[in-house]
Amino acid sequence: MVIKRVIAFLFAIAFVIGAHQLVSTDVNAAGNDLAVLLPDSDGVIVLDSKRLVHEALPQLLSSNLPLLEKINGELEKIKSRSGLDLRKFSSVAIGLKNKAGREGENEFDVVILARGDVSVGSLEDLARLASKGKYKKQKSGPRTIYVFSPGDLIKSNSKSPRDKSFIEGITDKLFKGLSEEIAITAYDSNTVAFGSLERVKETIGNKPRVNSELLALLERKPGSLANMGMFVPNGMSQYLELEDDELGANLDSIRQLQGSFDVIDGITSVSVAAKTNDADKAEELAGTLQAIRGMFAGILKSNGSTDKQVYGRMLESLEVTQVEREIFVDLSVPKSDLDILIGKK
Repeated sequence: MVIKRVIAFLFAIAFVIGAHQLVSTDVNAAGNDLAVLLPDSDGVIVLDSKRLVHEALPQLLSSNLPLLEKINGELEKIKSRSGLDLRKFSSVAIGLKNKAGREGENEFDVVILARGDVSVGSLEDLARLASKGKYKKQKSGPRTIYVFSPGDLIKSNSKSPRDKSFIEGITDKLFKGLSEEIAITAYDSNTVAFGSLERVKETIGNKPRVNSELLALLERKPGSLANMGMFVPNGMSQYLELEDDELGANLDSIRQLQGSFDVIDGITSVSVAAKTNDADKAEELAGTLQAIRGMFAGILKSNGSTDKQVYGRMLESLEVTQVEREIFVDLSVPKSDLDILIGKK
């Protein structure tokens, strides 16, 4: 259904922005300071984890305290077993590189830089814990890289591609490349680099750094909890199973994505900017989104399901604008509505 695809598109972008926040503070300063250290990438995400852990998560999950307690419990478990307190990371930068998967599908090759008031001397203990003692060491200059299979840390999704949701498909692409092997090393005295072995070696080696044009996309919403910039040279079809219709063609015309995610005073804000390959496609995509908002907001709001009523209010508040080849989509969700969606069912 068209409405589901559009809502899924918006929230998938938000999810991509926030997917790694538990390992991730000053986005505009420290986050970008880390981002410039990333190797050449097709996408970059920077995160503010202190705000996430101490402000945003308690607000987002206040209606589902068991989930908040579970997250905090897992973080405490890692700290007690390895000595690495993920809650002390002050900034994170994530570099995503497109690659062809084993089945010909597009995946991401990931590397993450995490910096904070942490001791990196416990990385071997972390590798030992995560791999149940089955890890390898590699030397790269003065650094030691620990390589291990993540085991249960990254669980494979047994669903068929047809049965997976939009967000499940995105997370598959983010994590599939790390399902067999993870490398981790100390970048400096308070910064950890981890991801695929190849990407970690690129990060600590003398390899080309991330493109300045890509880094500039991170500056559109400075100070946000998370910011993302991504090049999409072959269109969105490399990431999504788009239908052969007008909306699918318009989405496939997107060549750059910028997104931000923030939580302030309980209000969750998502902003997405998409640059298409020509102005006509941008105008058509903006027109489609505006038409869907007008057609479905009232229908969903009058539905008996409280969840669907929330989706209706979200559509009604959706702001869509177009300037030449770019469209800008802004969405704000009040805490009362988010509590309905996140609250324990």
